[in-house]
Amino acid sequence: MLEKALARRADEIFLLLRLLAGLMFSFHGMQKVFGLFAAHQPDVGSQIWIGGVIEVVAGLAIAVGFWTSCAAFVASGTMAVAYVQFHWRLAFGRDFIPTINKGELAVVYALVFLYIASKGGGRFSLDALRAQRAERASKTRQRPA
Repeated sequence: MLEKALARRADEIFLLLRLLAGLMFSFHGMQKVFGLFAAHQPDVGSQIWIGGVIEVVAGLAIAVGFWTSCAAFVASGTMAVAYVQFHWRLAFGRDFIPTINKGELAVVYALVFLYIASKGGGRFSLDALRAQRAERASKTRQRPA
C-alpha cells in the first residue's frame, strides 16, 4: 500500500534526491575551492582542491539535471577514489569499515550518484527539457511544407 502511494510521486521524490544530493555535494566543493564555511582550504591545484572543483561543477549539474548521467558518473567515481585513497587506504580489519574510517559519506555519495547516473535526470530536469525541445524541433522539420 505504501509502495503504491509513493510510486505515484516517484518523479518528485527522485527530483528531491537529485536536487539535495547535488547541492550538498556542491557545498562540500565550495568549502574546498572557495574556503566557504571551512576552517581549512587546500592549496589551489592540489588533489583535494581539484576534487572540490569536481564537486562544485558536478554537484550543480546534478542538482539542475544538466548532463546528469555524465556528471553523476564522474561524481560517483570521485567519491569512490576519495573513499579508497583517503578513508580506507587499503587497510583491512577494522579500518575497512566506513563508520570507523569516517568514509560512510563517501560510500553513500558514490552509490547515490551511481544510481542517478543510471537513471538520468528524470522528468524534472534540464535534460528532459532539452530532449522535449529537440523532439519538437525534429517534428517541425519533418512536417511537409
